Amino acid sequence: MIEVHRVSVLVLVLALSAACCLGFGFVLQQNAAQRAPLSDFLSFRLLIDLVKVPRWLGGIALMVVGMALGAAALGQGELALVEPLLATNLLFALALSRRQTKQPLGRQGWAGLLLLAGGVTAFIVAGQPQGGAATADPVRQWLIIGAMVGLALLLTTHAKRSRLSSGPVLLALAAGLLYGVQDALTRVSGQKFADGGFAELLTGWQPYAVLALGVTGLVLVQSAFETASLRKSLPALTAAQPLAGIICGVGFLGDRLRTDAVALSWEAGGLLAVVAGIVLLGLHPAMPHGLAERARVGKLQAQPQPQ
Repeated sequence: MIEVHRVSVLVLVLALSAACCLGFGFVLQQNAAQRAPLSDFLSFRLLIDLVKVPRWLGGIALMVVGMALGAAALGQGELALVEPLLATNLLFALALSRRQTKQPLGRQGWAGLLLLAGGVTAFIVAGQPQGGAATADPVRQWLIIGAMVGLALLLTTHAKRSRLSSGPVLLALAAGLLYGVQDALTRVSGQKFADGGFAELLTGWQPYAVLALGVTGLVLVQSAFETASLRKSLPALTAAQPLAGIICGVGFLGDRLRTDAVALSWEAGGLLAVVAGIVLLGLHPAMPHGLAERARVGKLQAQPQPQ
């Protein structure tokens, strides 16, 4: 019992540290990405241009550290436990944004904070996530991964036609889905490395998929940051990633949650509270509005309309 308690504390510290780095990193990335040329939208040229910006590099460095800490947390705990904790990155993003904008937290901020923290606590306490044997059915695994990636592709395709309206939200949702799958495959890669070292790890497809999903998700996120403020993009990203990760964890990694009626109701209520808290915090006035976004929208509105 003592050993379980120690592991839980370690997972908590690792996941919250990862969330802190991710939240700070997202704010720095968006500060830089919103000044990138709009012609780089959904292009790898966007990353090439942003590499020249020190603030963006600092945000990426924090993101890499956060992903490494998240991978360490996934190596010690279940995906269904770690993912809700990672969703608290929005709290840290808001803290840095408040420092930049000097906005008070107010009722909306406190309500969002309580909903997010309370929802995460309710889901973990009610669900009591536990690890189990991963499914040996490859069809089930590929169906879940294919559904996530396919939905992300559909969202991205639609986002191309609505850059400055719903586009950033759709891109953030797509990136969140990909990051959720990436977290699941990161855990699988960690298990392979623990079982057979680099030889076992590099012979599997999972680490290469992790890299591909990470780069693709990065392009989607930076394109969302480029065309809109954090208030539009970060809530969608933060909400989609844990939901996708939990589905993968329970679907094919063997994570188990309590399934009695009372537990399920608390789990569902907890996830709804998490999403509601994310939305409230993401729409908080302290979140950067995006000067570039307003300027571009203003230019579009100033253009003469076709007769």
